[in-house]
Amino acid sequence: MTIKELQEYGIKRLKESNIEDTILKIKLVLTSILNRPKEHLLIHADENVEEEKVKEFFQAVEKLENKIPLEYITKKREFMKLNFYVDENVLIPRPDTEILTEEVIKKCKKGKILDLCTGSGAIAVSLAKYIPESKVTATDISKNALKIAQKNAIENKVEVTFIESDLFDNIQEREWDAIVSNPPYIETDIINTLQPEVQKEPVIALDGGSDGLDFYRKIILNAQNYLKKDGLLALEIGYNQAKDVTQLLRGQKKYSEIEVIKDLGQNDRVVLARCKNVVFKWSKRRNWKTKSMG
Repeated sequence: MTIKELQEYGIKRLKESNIEDTILKIKLVLTSILNRPKEHLLIHADENVEEEKVKEFFQAVEKLENKIPLEYITKKREFMKLNFYVDENVLIPRPDTEILTEEVIKKCKKGKILDLCTGSGAIAVSLAKYIPESKVTATDISKNALKIAQKNAIENKVEVTFIESDLFDNIQEREWDAIVSNPPYIETDIINTLQPEVQKEPVIALDGGSDGLDFYRKIILNAQNYLKKDGLLALEIGYNQAKDVTQLLRGQKKYSEIEVIKDLGQNDRVVLARCKNVVFKWSKRRNWKTKSMG
C-alpha cells in the first residue's frame, strides 16, 4: 500500500469510529512509524510502504479506535520544547503542567529542587535543563515510571537523581530550595467519568482520594520540614481546588506568600507558597509555643 492509501484507510476507519482529530492523528502515527516529517507524506504520497510498517500502522489504527492515547502509540510527547518518551506506565504530560514548571523556573534560579510524583520526569528534566545551576532530585513510587524518567533525563542530556519513594519516605536530605509536585488529584468517583483516553492512563497517577486532596494533605504537612527558610512549595491543582489547597496551607504555621496562578484558560492551576522560619519561644505559662520569624 502507498502512503496515500494508508492515510485514506486510517481516516475512514477513525471517522467511522467517531474519533476526534482524525486527520491529525493519522498523520502523526504515520510520521512516527515511517520516521519521516509530515511533509514527506504529501511529497511522497505514492511511495509504497513496506509490509511490516503497514501491519504496524493497522495495529496503531486499531488502538486509536479503542481510545488508546495517541502518545502511547507514538511513544512521544513534547513538553517545555523538549521531547519525552511516554508509555502506559506514566501520565502523559499536559500543557497545564508547563505553567507549574515555568513558575518554578522563574522563582528558583539555582539550588536543590525536589520533584515529587515525577512520572515521566517531565518536570524534573525540564527544571534541570532550564535551571543549569540546580541540583534536581525526583521521586516516584513506581519503579517503571522511574525507568522512563531516567531514560528521558539521558535523552535530554541532564543530570537528575531518581529515588523510589512514596512522597518523602526515602528522602534523607533537608533544606530544599524548592519542592514541586503534580500529584494525583482526581476524585476517585470521578475517574470513571473522564474521557476514555484519560481512563487508559495509570490510575495511580490520577487518583487523589475521595475528595482529590489526599496527596496535598501529605505534601503540605511534610514539606515544611524539608524546605529551607523561604523555600518554595509549588503544586499543580485541579481547576476547582485552589480554595481547598490554600486552606490546607494556611492551616500550617510555616507557610506564607500563598499565591494562585491561572492557566491559559483562566482556570486556577498552580498554588505557590514560601516556607517561613519558625523558632521556639518560651511562654510565660512554661510551655513551648511557635512564633513565626518569616
